[in-house]
Amino acid sequence: MHINEEAARCLLCADAPCSRVCKKGDPARAIRAIRFGNERLAGQWVAECTDEELKQAEEACIHYDRPIRITQLLRSVERDYVAVRENKPSLAIDFCGIPCENPFFLASSAVCTNYEMVARAFDAGWAGVFYKTICMEDIHEVSPRFDAVKNNGTSFAGFRNMEQLSENPVYVDFDILRRLKHDYPSKVVIASIMGQAEEEWIELAKMAEAAGVDAVELNFSCPQMRLAGMGSDVGQDAELVTFYTAYVKRNVKIPVIAKMTPNITQINQPAMGCYFAGADCISAINTIKSITMSPSAAVSEKQTVSGYSGRAVKPIALRFIYEMASNKIMKKIEYSGIGGIETWRDALEFIQLGCRNVQVCTAVMEYGYRIIDDLILGMQNYMVERGIEQLDALVGEQLPNFSLPSNLDRETIVYPKFDHEKCIGCGRCYTSCRDGGHQAINFDGETRQPHLIGAKCVGCHLCRLVCPTGAIGLAKRVNKTK
Repeated sequence: MHINEEAARCLLCADAPCSRVCKKGDPARAIRAIRFGNERLAGQWVAECTDEELKQAEEACIHYDRPIRITQLLRSVERDYVAVRENKPSLAIDFCGIPCENPFFLASSAVCTNYEMVARAFDAGWAGVFYKTICMEDIHEVSPRFDAVKNNGTSFAGFRNMEQLSENPVYVDFDILRRLKHDYPSKVVIASIMGQAEEEWIELAKMAEAAGVDAVELNFSCPQMRLAGMGSDVGQDAELVTFYTAYVKRNVKIPVIAKMTPNITQINQPAMGCYFAGADCISAINTIKSITMSPSAAVSEKQTVSGYSGRAVKPIALRFIYEMASNKIMKKIEYSGIGGIETWRDALEFIQLGCRNVQVCTAVMEYGYRIIDDLILGMQNYMVERGIEQLDALVGEQLPNFSLPSNLDRETIVYPKFDHEKCIGCGRCYTSCRDGGHQAINFDGETRQPHLIGAKCVGCHLCRLVCPTGAIGLAKRVNKTK
């Protein structure tokens, strides 16, 4: 059994029945740890459970298809691996001069639209919030407003939304921000704002500062605003971005953060406008303009273009962060990463490309604020294993490892390496190589084993990527045969 595949089947129930019947442990918490990248740490929540108790937990499972194989799943994890129970490293980091207890923030979205929601997130362990964007307009949302592209089961591969900005009156939102900062002084409260003209941007920014927030984010990037001159219409115009950033920067003393749109060919053009206008930070990316065709997501039988987020957009978000962070002109500006972050490993990738914090939306909408537990746990354990004491040491550490395609090594090759003990004989590698690669694998129908044809192999590693059991690895890099 592949533990990650089985854990992915778990419905992550609220008040999970499997844990309710287990007196000495918490199987649901252990499975959640596996699901969110902490499989090596999952055993601590079932360390004292007997196999009989795990069997009872499995019998209590309410999965719509078949019960999660809890006994087999949790018997296979290390029951006593608790590397970060003692001497946990601090995840504290400064962001725009603001002390943050960890780098995990809620993104400006449906996950933070009122006081009660943000307070619960803060209580759960989130370090800060980019509150849902405030504007002067009277917002009326459509129904339904969400759609999803799903994997097998219930998890989202990608998520489409038609949501705009806060529906609250302006004075209500700023009062919420004022109360949040008063009640949670150690948390970071950031107001996201959007104006339609110079005067609105300045007025909203001043109101945010008067409310006592730590910083203000300028939303130049909402992809579904119905009014001209707002949202991504602005983010695609480097001149407007420059002017609006400069207007706000001249009128407030708190840090100013510009939120970039991905719906553009070259993000460095508007980003440099923000930089020269004095922005303290750039956050990226907002959602990507997209279309899904589900009839159930139509609004009065009409479809439209709207924003796409979730795991599917992470590689695109990373590309935009890299392009800005590697821009040698923009040396003294910080970055906040957004896009497809579910696990601590996702967050780590943004940090290693130069981000000092990350913002999460879709994963919270799908799984709830509770994912903060595994974000923190996983990052701390990673730091322990690498002997890193300060999160600052990870910021931008992967940037030197990037190169232009024209400068990559094209004189050597890494062949795939087959582990026949792990191989189950499915032949996926053979089929993919034959029909989508270079016909460099033979498949023995009698032994059901693949064999590499070295003379044909180009080292593309399609075979390794389609292997369901991890039976194909990497050989040593060698010079190509002339």
